[in-house]
Parts: sequence; structure tokens; C-alpha cells
Amino acid sequence: MTPYAGRFKGRCVVITGGASGLGLASARRISAEGGRVLIWDVDAGRIDSAKAQIGAGTFGIVVDVTNPTAVETAAKTSEQHLGQIDALICSAGIAGRNAAVIDYPIDEWKRIFDINVHGLFYANRYVAALMKKRGYGRIVNLASIAGKEGNPTASAYSASKAAVIGFTKALGKELAKTGVTANVIAPATVETPILKQVAQAHIDFMLSKIPMGRFGKVDEIVAMITWLASEECSFATGAVFDASGGRATY
Repeated sequence: MTPYAGRFKGRCVVITGGASGLGLASARRISAEGGRVLIWDVDAGRIDSAKAQIGAGTFGIVVDVTNPTAVETAAKTSEQHLGQIDALICSAGIAGRNAAVIDYPIDEWKRIFDINVHGLFYANRYVAALMKKRGYGRIVNLASIAGKEGNPTASAYSASKAAVIGFTKALGKELAKTGVTANVIAPATVETPILKQVAQAHIDFMLSKIPMGRFGKVDEIVAMITWLASEECSFATGAVFDASGGRATY
């Protein structure tokens, strides 16, 4: 899709998990639209690769989002480096293992929640405080249609994304009069590297649930992410935006 020239001119955006998948694709588009991007990722090598792909105006910090102290430091460092944080896109997340609830490993359940829920909460908490002081900000959290419908053998992932939806609705209401919006996207399956973590049988099941008969394309989701992260999104907050090929039923 064609970028909107200059839509992010003068804007600074932090993207968690920004070195791969939807985070990286969002970083590319925001940079192409004139924005400055600061990537948070747990892997320094991935950050270097992402910066090389995107080019000038892109920076990176190694951050373990499951560590609240590290996230608080990263938020402050990002603001100091960029001068301001206009938008936060929380793309960091994992799919986790596929298993029935009665067999689901407790350590794996905790790991998924540490990254998908707790890490997102820390990022929202510390960056929202900075945005509130300035009176402007856009927060975009990535959930999943699994958070609405629940995918069998993916209870931890489904529950974590349901938590992201509920959390973002609450945050949007809290910030509604501050100039800061908070919205969440609930895509159906998209062709990204996260599929490498998932069993083929589960991938086939997810495809069968999409009326359009195909997975989402990265650019389709990024178009929605970048709109929500832009000044254009001024009257939507605490809302869930579906991109499900017709799968979403509410």
C-alpha cells in the first residue's frame, strides 16, 4: 500500500517488538511517512537488522518487556533520545505452545502472560504517563481475534489477548480527556514469523475459520495500525478494530 507522504512528519514513535513481523512493517511505513522510529526488542541482532532495512531516522534499544524496571528506563531513555513520544505501538508478543488446557504447561502459561500481558502493561503504563504530561499521544495495542473467540489448544494465547482487549478498553476511558487515545487491533491470522511457533494443524484450523478463505496480509494490518497511531485518529479510543476477513462476530 502507498504511504501517506508526511503523515508522521515531526512525530516520534516507539514500537515494542519492532524488529520483526507487524512491528517491523509498521516501522517501515512510519519511517516512509516521515516519522522517527525507536524500536524496542529483546534481540540486539534483530534490532541492527531492522535498522539496516529501514534506514535513517530509526533507532533501537534492547529491552526485556517482562522487566518493569527495564521498561521504565527504556521509556525515559526513548523520550530523552527522541525529544518526545507521540505514539506507542505494542507489537511484542508470542504465540506459545499448542496444548489442551488439561495438559497445558504452567510455566508456558506464565511465560505467555509475562510477555503478552504484563510486558504490554508496563509499556503502556510508563509511556502513557509521559504522553499525559504532554497532552498528546496515540497508543496502539495488538491483540487477536483469538482474544474474542478463543482458539482451542491455544488457551494461554487466547486468554492473554482477551486481557489486552479489556485492558485497552479501560485505559482508553481513563485517558479520554487527556489528548491521549488507546485502541486495540484484533486481527485474524496474518502471515508473519509468529506462525513458525504454531503447529500446522492449528494453522489449518485458523484458516478454515476465515470466511475470505485466506490469511491477512501484513500491509493490510499495518494500514490500520498506522492510522490509529496518527493524528487522524482523534475520536476513537478504548475501541477494538477487527481485521479478520469476516471471522469476527462481535
